[in-house]
Amino acid sequence: MLSKSIEKALNDQIRIEAESSQIYLAMACWAEVKGLEGVANFMYDQSDEERMHMLKLVRFVNERGGHAQVSALKAPNVTFNSFKEMFEKLFEHEVFVSESINELVHITLQEKDYATHNFLQWYVSEQIEEEAVARTILDKINMIGNDKGGLYLFDRDIQQLNVSTAASEAPE
Repeated sequence: MLSKSIEKALNDQIRIEAESSQIYLAMACWAEVKGLEGVANFMYDQSDEERMHMLKLVRFVNERGGHAQVSALKAPNVTFNSFKEMFEKLFEHEVFVSESINELVHITLQEKDYATHNFLQWYVSEQIEEEAVARTILDKINMIGNDKGGLYLFDRDIQQLNVSTAASEAPE
């Protein structure tokens, strides 16, 4: 059974994951109308992934005797001055999500809910990866600068972006 405070915190995280999906979807739409097909496809895929993160939480809450809540979402920003600004906002959002997951883990430890703590470790690792991907993309964008040819190649190659993190590697 979930305590009421953990159930509330998990439902808050469900909303955050749903908003993350919407943020990526809005970014995909912006990129698509700007002719950045690769970036748009990357963002559509990320939006789907965030929705799956949300559903995983929904199912966990319900399986543990709680009641997952579907709540109103804040509308995401739908315009950006540049694709660099868009990815900066994305990185800031991923840092926010990491902080939220970390706070959720802290609550589970305080309440000695080790089953939920264990479940959340997947999210902790996932956020390490999400931040690493966003940071890698920003590094590439900074290398490109104002080079239109570089932007073309970046747009083409972003879908094959593969970032390995220490958290995702299997121990030897």
